[in-house]
Amino acid sequence: MIFQHKRLTPQIVFCLAVCVFIPFFALASDEINSRALSRYIMAVMYDDLGDLDTAIQEYKKALSLDYKNSLIHLGLAASHIKKGEFPRAIEELKLAARFDPEAIEPHAILALLYSSQNKLDLATGEYEIALRNASKLQPKNIEIYKTLGAIYLQQKKYKEAENAYKLILDLSPNDAEAHFYLANIYDELKDRAKAEAELKNALELKPDYHQALNYLGYLYVEENRNLETAETMIRKALEMEPDNGAYVDSLGWLYFKKGKIQEALRELERASVLLEDPVIYEHLGDVYFKTGDYNNAKLNWQKSLRLEPNKDVVKNKIEALNRKSTIDEKAKSAK
Repeated sequence: MIFQHKRLTPQIVFCLAVCVFIPFFALASDEINSRALSRYIMAVMYDDLGDLDTAIQEYKKALSLDYKNSLIHLGLAASHIKKGEFPRAIEELKLAARFDPEAIEPHAILALLYSSQNKLDLATGEYEIALRNASKLQPKNIEIYKTLGAIYLQQKKYKEAENAYKLILDLSPNDAEAHFYLANIYDELKDRAKAEAELKNALELKPDYHQALNYLGYLYVEENRNLETAETMIRKALEMEPDNGAYVDSLGWLYFKKGKIQEALRELERASVLLEDPVIYEHLGDVYFKTGDYNNAKLNWQKSLRLEPNKDVVKNKIEALNRKSTIDEKAKSAK
């Protein structure tokens, strides 16, 4: 197996949101209508004192004088958050974002709120916007582009992801990680030649890059070529992470391609203990099918489908096995 994409959990999105949260109160006096400023200052004071109800009233009075001011909406959202009034906070943050399309903070805080509600698709979308806006303020900040590229990759926005990682390489040509993720993009786009080239670039820059070693080794195994080189790479990756289920799966799949069925079965069973993954279960099913153990083959393919229900290849294997079983039963009955 190549590797697993890390899903953006609420904790991860929280950390990302905090990273791009730029304090806004210090900027307020320069950007708020002078008539609304006194109300805004009073709101901030009451907020600091913990009198949130009065703070909210003052923010609303400030907005009655300067409704399109993003900073005031942000302050009001912050007070609602402190009171646990998340729907109202979200409403204010959306207004803040609408009135200042280039702002970072509203989207970053929205990402935090959505992640706390386990609405990860919404959280990811807001964080993507925050990062895009942040990149305009810090156009040479590589970490912003790396995170943005990872989000695009997770969303299967491959062109946008490719652009992000290419921009990283423009800024830092020796960034092995950027080459690694470009390889993943090209692999997803079924351009194995480009994927292989990018993995080689990554390994040239960082020879002990175990993710890239396993990835390129697995790519060779999938294409049933350079198997000895593939084994060397996968074993080197396993030396660095011996209990990595993805790497153990790669070794098991290599054995299968070499016709070493029992060795393949041993490694793939171990991989399934280390990591619950649809690819591992599919591989296990294939090996059991090869041994004639159709019950275990079907069982593992079903496990694979439970984790990845829309995988037609696995569905077809189960259907073919069911048809075979029906034909065998009819043949037995006819005897």
